[in-house]
Amino acid sequence: MNARLTELYDYDELRTEHDATFYVVHPERATLVLGSTQSTDLLNPEHLEGVPLRRRRGGGGLVLVQPGDLWIDWWIPASDDRWRSDVHASSRMVGQWWADVLSDFVAGDITVHDGALEGDPAYRLVCFAGRGPGEVFVDGKKAVGVTQWRVREGVFLSTVMPAYSSQDVLGYLNEVPEGLDRALEHRVLSSLTDATPETLIEALHRSSGPWQYRALSLHA
Repeated sequence: MNARLTELYDYDELRTEHDATFYVVHPERATLVLGSTQSTDLLNPEHLEGVPLRRRRGGGGLVLVQPGDLWIDWWIPASDDRWRSDVHASSRMVGQWWADVLSDFVAGDITVHDGALEGDPAYRLVCFAGRGPGEVFVDGKKAVGVTQWRVREGVFLSTVMPAYSSQDVLGYLNEVPEGLDRALEHRVLSSLTDATPETLIEALHRSSGPWQYRALSLHA
């Protein structure tokens, strides 16, 4: 299984980027992304046939990214005015960018989690089952997940608004803690707004900018 596990980005190359960059990532197929400290032992190898397996650098748990997800990442060099030394402040900043944009398109109570990581520790193996700094909620249910990776050159903030339920991720686990299915109830793009992904992307790019813009495809 380890031979199939590859890094999500070329992080060494990312560290050489001098410009603040806004990334739009398009998964070409369903892909499992492990957090930086997670072991593949939590996955059932019998259920992984043909499923790409990646690892990201940064906190958080397992994510099943799928075609149609609204996946936006930001690279902020340490020399940029938007760089924050406080870890939680960086996450809250990108969460607020999302919240400000969604307020123009979404009906409901939009909040940005302002505290530390919350949720049953047993559920934290899956990203969307808890509450982390900067994550965005609509009427109390998570709509945007946030994670970050910090190095001396800058901070890389990754965000996802799912297009679909995360329940399918349970089928890839060796063991499913009781109640995890309920903890994974979250909002999806189609349940929140009729706005197109392109409209939301443009609004995020414009309101949080200026940025260098890059569109990427996540290949199998």
